Amino acid sequence: MSTQKQTLSFQAEVAQLLKLVTHSLYSNPEIFLRELVSNASDACDKLRFEALDAPGLYESDAELRVRVSFDKAAATLTISDNGIGLSQQEAIDNLGTIAKSGTRDFMAKLSGDQKNDAQLIGQFGVGFYSGFIVADRIVVESRRAGLPTDQGVRWSSEGTGEFEVADIERDQRGTSITLHLKEEAQDYLNAWKLKSVINKYSDHISLPIEMSKEEWKEGENDQPGEMVETGEWETVNQAAALWTRARKDITEEQYNEFYKQISYDSEPPLASTHNRVEGATEYTQLLFIPAKAPMDMFNRDKAAGVKLYVKRVFIMDDAQALMPTYLRFVKGVVDSSDLPLNVSRELLQESRAVKAIREGCTKRVLSMIEDMANNQSEKFSDFYAEFGAVLKEGLGEDNANRERLAKLLRFASSTSDTVSVSFADYKARMKEGQDAIYYITADTLAGAKNSPQLEIFRKKGIEVLLMTDRVDEWALNFLNEFDGTPLQSVAKGAVDLGKLQDEDEKKAAEEAQIEFKPTLDRLKEALKDKAQDVRATTRLVDSPACLVVQDDGMSTQLARMLKQAGQPVPEVKPILEINAEHALVKKLAQSSNFDDLAHILFDQALLAEGGLPDDPAAYVRRVNQLLEKA
Repeated sequence: MSTQKQTLSFQAEVAQLLKLVTHSLYSNPEIFLRELVSNASDACDKLRFEALDAPGLYESDAELRVRVSFDKAAATLTISDNGIGLSQQEAIDNLGTIAKSGTRDFMAKLSGDQKNDAQLIGQFGVGFYSGFIVADRIVVESRRAGLPTDQGVRWSSEGTGEFEVADIERDQRGTSITLHLKEEAQDYLNAWKLKSVINKYSDHISLPIEMSKEEWKEGENDQPGEMVETGEWETVNQAAALWTRARKDITEEQYNEFYKQISYDSEPPLASTHNRVEGATEYTQLLFIPAKAPMDMFNRDKAAGVKLYVKRVFIMDDAQALMPTYLRFVKGVVDSSDLPLNVSRELLQESRAVKAIREGCTKRVLSMIEDMANNQSEKFSDFYAEFGAVLKEGLGEDNANRERLAKLLRFASSTSDTVSVSFADYKARMKEGQDAIYYITADTLAGAKNSPQLEIFRKKGIEVLLMTDRVDEWALNFLNEFDGTPLQSVAKGAVDLGKLQDEDEKKAAEEAQIEFKPTLDRLKEALKDKAQDVRATTRLVDSPACLVVQDDGMSTQLARMLKQAGQPVPEVKPILEINAEHALVKKLAQSSNFDDLAHILFDQALLAEGGLPDDPAAYVRRVNQLLEKA
């Protein structure tokens, strides 16, 4: 057949990427083999999946494998597979351009820390290009399964601005990648070196990774002996998926390397669990909790989830139906014995077996976290600092496990700056006569600690939980009590300390409300566009005023958060509470600038809780006028 060649230019992002890869990752070059073997394995998985509906794709060669070979004389290393292969257009699309939007993120995150950079390579799907770390030329020959033998393709490039594509005759389906090694990378022309890298990174791959078998040949006529190839292939990895092996046969190092491979993390996991579940639904779970949260953890739209296999056949990454959204940080593998091999994402949502797997995985992860909380306090503190905020989402998403989740939550408090106080700890310290767990939500710890709403609680020595995660306000809507004790926001409703407030205090509050009524009425009129109500309060000690909302109302903090997120927000008019004993408030009734002072009091109360006046310029003008008169 006539060979048609064409020379094409790399997409601009690929050219930039190649420059970064070859210059940033040279200190950890062996990752190229991990990535190319992983890609070869994925190609075999894809063939196996497509062949479910089209068995003819196997072309009388159903034994899937990956082979690694080298030629010392030519200084080449070849990684080949008999997987799905590439058509010519797929070679151009997949090897000359990068469609993934994450590429820019990848390049932005290359930091010069080679250990971390090496993990990013796989995370952003650009592992093929890691071959240029060790090679100054790469040649790819491939034929897609099902295409005639005269529709093979050869792709070649020196990793600069261009690549060449040509038609070739190719009997074997699948792909061969030949690396022309740089001089400084020729230590990879060594069977022992290659086997050690494969064992380190790719031992868990369920396909056999084969290399040519070698044996020792004695030298003749006083010549030294040497290792020579026998022409036979031998499997150099375990060739069994890690999760299918017994736990007693797997070392911690093997678990850690497997985790790093599937998560693209450079650190070992914080905790893991490996179990075979039998019964009405049978499956194996191998789940990991990372040590660090990913940078995009709070992007709920990003695909997340564990890898799904059915009878050791890879089905999909990010099987979201197998894990609740609030546990989206969990990495791992679920291998089901019951699901059909052609299961789709839509079918996953409806399957009873999937529901059972999801419940089982959720309980197993919560058990891991509980074990850390009960027996490994330092490790749990590390976990909570990374994932505590996302765990709280479960209060609204997982009614069945709400009580378990509530026991795992930790907060700072008015008596402890560290995020270490549980609801149970708080209850154990409650004062005699106290009948509620008090809390306050705020944007920052300093804002919560210094809130005027805490003044009466501080005066009486009542502990208040300080909640400063953005999710807290929403999550607490789903948790009204803990172990029979109601939760009460100190910024909602009229303050009622029950038995903790003596009769004299209650009487004084009632009398203040009556005596101060004319001033309260004037304040209500002056602030009718801002405040739902104005009332005297006993919750304030040092401050002249504060803002609260009704017990069932939306807090001003939540309203601000929703507004910032572009969500529709109903009008929230707070209640202004006045400290009738404060010197400023006592002078208010006699002031000739009553309305201006009323607005200043309201706006200062708004500032104290982290909000901003609707008209900052008007606030500044009123304060300046007051200062001039002073």
